[in-house]
Amino acid sequence: MTIDRLMAALAFALFAAFLAVIVGRVGRIDLTTVIVICLGLAAYDLWRQLRSRRN
Repeated sequence: MTIDRLMAALAFALFAAFLAVIVGRVGRIDLTTVIVICLGLAAYDLWRQLRSRRN
């Protein structure tokens, strides 16, 4: 695993942890839905970027 992939995974994990704190403190279902969608889009983008480098 290259350092770029490691740093990207770490950045995504920290982003998810930050958003989890917001969900935990606020606790509204509409905000949770938006954050889950946001994390899903970020994960998809990360997966596409890391997958494209292999080819």
